[in-house]
Amino acid sequence: MESVGGTSHQFFFKLILIGDSGVGKTNLLSRRTRDRFDPRQAYTVGVELETFYAGIGGHTVKATIWDTAGQDRFCSIIPAYYRGAMGAVLVYDITKHKTFQNIQRWLKEIRDYAAEDIKILLVGNKTDLRHLRAVPTDEARKFAEENELFFIETSALDNTNVEAAFLKILSEIYAKVNSRSRYRPPVDNEPVRVTQEAPKRSGCCSKS
Repeated sequence: MESVGGTSHQFFFKLILIGDSGVGKTNLLSRRTRDRFDPRQAYTVGVELETFYAGIGGHTVKATIWDTAGQDRFCSIIPAYYRGAMGAVLVYDITKHKTFQNIQRWLKEIRDYAAEDIKILLVGNKTDLRHLRAVPTDEARKFAEENELFFIETSALDNTNVEAAFLKILSEIYAKVNSRSRYRPPVDNEPVRVTQEAPKRSGCCSKS
């Protein structure tokens, strides 16, 4: 068991947040780690990191989340960040059908660059804007089933299902690795220290 910043953990999981720009990836993560929502949240440029701890199956899991840019001009740098990822959170905006259509492209990228057994959660975000819904829940659920993805709808603004979404993907990863009798948690060479006030956030690139 490793102790980082006073918090011990038995498992270390790397997750990646993927999807078009503006679908709410950063606010989902901010809501989970800091209980904050910023309606003026700037687009992520490159990749930024967040770390939090969660109790799964009676064990403490340290999750490091790589929040990736959704702009096309950063697609060439993204593949490197799939290395070592055990889970992917694939996000679209329920009010913009184009972001859902683009899930097919993001999913292909995951299949091309990530580990074959990576767990993937499809997230329809912004359910608080239900009056503007452009992607029916049944359509998204059917897509998830056909592509063997887990599925949930969320709202970062009103904190609907945000905790449940991250617990779902972490629980699925935990179930996979816990079934391996010889599993050894990945070495955490560069621990992110966590204070009681807020998780540490670091950026590979700055925001404009």
